[in-house]
Amino acid sequence: MGEGEVAPGFSPADLLRPQVILLDWSSEPYQQEGSTAQTVQFRRKNIRLPRHCYVGQQWYFLTACTLGRAARFRNAGLVEEHLPLLGERARAEEFAIQAYCFMPEHLHLLVSGNDATSDCLAFVNGFKQRSGFTFKQRTGQQLWQQKSYDHILRPGERWEAVAYYIWMNPVRSGLCKQPQEWPFSGSQTVDWRRLMSSAVEEVWIPPWKK
Repeated sequence: MGEGEVAPGFSPADLLRPQVILLDWSSEPYQQEGSTAQTVQFRRKNIRLPRHCYVGQQWYFLTACTLGRAARFRNAGLVEEHLPLLGERARAEEFAIQAYCFMPEHLHLLVSGNDATSDCLAFVNGFKQRSGFTFKQRTGQQLWQQKSYDHILRPGERWEAVAYYIWMNPVRSGLCKQPQEWPFSGSQTVDWRRLMSSAVEEVWIPPWKK
C-alpha cells in the first residue's frame, strides 16, 4: 500500500471513529538485534490514513518502542539527551509536548498541534531520525523499532485522562509507587506533578488494548 492509500474496506466515515494506526516512522532499515529479540505485540487495526489526517491542530497519543524492546532508557543520560531533541522537533513542527514518559524500552507521548500546518509525521520522523542517528554513531546499534503506534484523540476523549495513563505507566509496571517518583516523566506545558497530586484517576485505555 502506497503513501496516501486507504486500506480495503476503509471509508471516509471511519475518520470519525477512533483508529489505531501502525506506521513506519523510521528511515532506518529494520534489523533485529540478536536472535532473541522480541517485538511488542498489540491487538490493532493495521490501517494507514492519508497523510493529511496527521496535519493540523489535533491531539495525538504516540508510542515508540526500542528495537528488540532493549531497556535503553534505564540510562538517565540517554533520556536527558532526548529531551532537548523532543523540544527542538516540537518547536520546529509547532507541537506542544503535553505529557511524556520514557519507560525502559518505550516512549509514550501526548502531543498537540498548535497550528494548521503542524505535521505529526514530520515531528516524529525528525525526532526518531535525529536521535537514532546520534545513538548509532556512538554505539553502532539501532535505537528504535521501525514501526510505532499512534492514536488521534477524538471528541469525548479528555487529554487529562490520556496524560494520566501515560504518567501512571511506571506505577502499573511496578517501577515506583507514585507517578511523581519516576524521574523520566514530565510535561513541557503543565506542572504535571501538581496536576497528578490533585487529580482523580480517569480510566483511559489505548484502543489496541481493548
